[in-house]
This record gives sequence, structure tokens and C-alpha cells, in this order.
Amino acid sequence: MTGERLFRGVSAFPITPADAGGRVDTALLGRLLERLCEAGVDSIGLLGSTGTYVYLTREERRRAVAAAVECVGRRVPLIVGVGALRTDHAEALARDARDAGADALLMAPVSYTPLTQDEAFEHYRAVAGATELPLCVYNNPATTHFQFGPELLQRLAAIDTIRAVKMPLPANGDYVGELAALRERTGLAVGYSGDWGTADALLAGADAFYSVLAGLLPGPVLRLARAAAKGEAAEARRLDATLGPLWDTFRAHGSLRVMYALVSILEIGEAAPPLPIRPLDGDARDAVARAVEPLLAGS
Repeated sequence: MTGERLFRGVSAFPITPADAGGRVDTALLGRLLERLCEAGVDSIGLLGSTGTYVYLTREERRRAVAAAVECVGRRVPLIVGVGALRTDHAEALARDARDAGADALLMAPVSYTPLTQDEAFEHYRAVAGATELPLCVYNNPATTHFQFGPELLQRLAAIDTIRAVKMPLPANGDYVGELAALRERTGLAVGYSGDWGTADALLAGADAFYSVLAGLLPGPVLRLARAAAKGEAAEARRLDATLGPLWDTFRAHGSLRVMYALVSILEIGEAAPPLPIRPLDGDARDAVARAVEPLLAGS
């Protein structure tokens, strides 16, 4: 089951709720993960960007993974983010995830000093070699300011444990062309992130979609994904249109802030993003509440 679903379908990325001191609220995290297991998401992306991994200590990341493994209980593959500034720190996080029972790894090229293509390659090679777990390359230039060149992705694909790449939405909108080029050159499973591109990416044939919204409201995203997988373009577009107001709030305020607002709006629990990120309030929070209201009946 795990091998068939890994890096395929809808991967749901929940927040990692924590207190002001950065201690993970494992009880609330468990409630969030239980929703995803019950909904039948194809995988869970723990400690991704939505999971604010860079704001947590190694110890708290270990606590989050241990709690997630216990809650999920192998019902759904668990992909754990292990990005870190230093290579040795990322290697240690990879081993921590393996030892806790994670199924796979996800890593972005976190850096302060901009990395060269060769530096990024050596970083990935070291971390990929730290465990036997399959690893997904997280290409997120909006956050990391690092651009993966095609030659670098081809080199990384030759590393045995690197099996997938998580791409940003193509600037030119040519999903079909980009997918063909990546598959020909790398053979990696190709998925995308940036929730407002869910319909376009899956209708174009992407292997996976790494979804922020699915980390809290998996139902609407799964319905859209299933329609796209069946080639039901009109239905996928219709479902995407119902999500349009929420996508607008993602673009206006950042999906992370919206997700934290939704946890409260949906009365699942109370959590605030790590400072200096501030929670939404006033008109912004009201806009999120209005946007999600039509989705709740079928969530």
C-alpha cells in the first residue's frame, strides 16, 4: 500500500501546531492527522513549509514525527520534511525521521548564503545517503530563492533514493510540456504545489499534488483530484471554481496564515503561527470565513 501511494495522488500538508515557545501541541496535531487518515488522502506531508519546520528545534521535530507515526499507524504514507541550513543537521533529521518510522523524506535547499548548483547536489547526495528512505526534492524557489537547473535535477535523479520532485507551478502555464521534459530527463515522479494550480496540474497528468488545503479540508481537494484522474475536466473545473474564493485568500495573505485562521474558524482547535508571523484578524479573517463557508457541507 505504501509503495503504491508514495509520491502519487494528493499529499496533504497540515500545520504543526505549537505554543509560543515552540513546543508542539501533539494532541491537536493528532486531531488534524486523524482527519486526513479518515478522508483517505494518498500521503501526509509532515513538517513541510505549511508545517513550519524551519521554526522548530530538532527535538520538537522529533516529537512531531513520533506523534504522527503513532497517530497515523501506517494507514497513510508519512513523508517528513528534513530541510536544514547545515548538511549534517539535515542528515541527522533524516535519521531521526527514519528511526521514528517515517516512510519517506522531503527536503528543500534551505540556505542563507545562496547555494551553487554543485553545492546543492552535494547537499542532497549526503542527505539521500544518510538513510534508505525515498526522498522527494522540494523545489520551492519562492521560499528558498534557489533555482534547480535541469542538469541538477538530472544529476539528482541518478541517486538511487531520490525518487520524486515537488515543483512550483510553471510560470508559463505549460504543465504538459514541463512534465514531458522532466520525465524524459529525470524519470522522477513529478508533483506540484500552489493550491490554485491543482486542477491544471492534475488534468495535465502530474503524478501528485502537494496540497496545503488538503491538510485541513481534504474532502474538496480529493474530489477535485479524483475528477481530474478520471479525465473529467468539466467536473474538475467546476470543483476548482468553488474553491476560487479560498485560493484568492491564499494569494492575498499566504496559505500558511489562512490555514491557521481556518483551524480556529472550523473550531478544530486554537493555534497561532510562530512569530514573527502574525495571525489574520479583522477583514482578512472574515474573508477566509466567507470563502470557506460554501465548502463545509461537503468537506
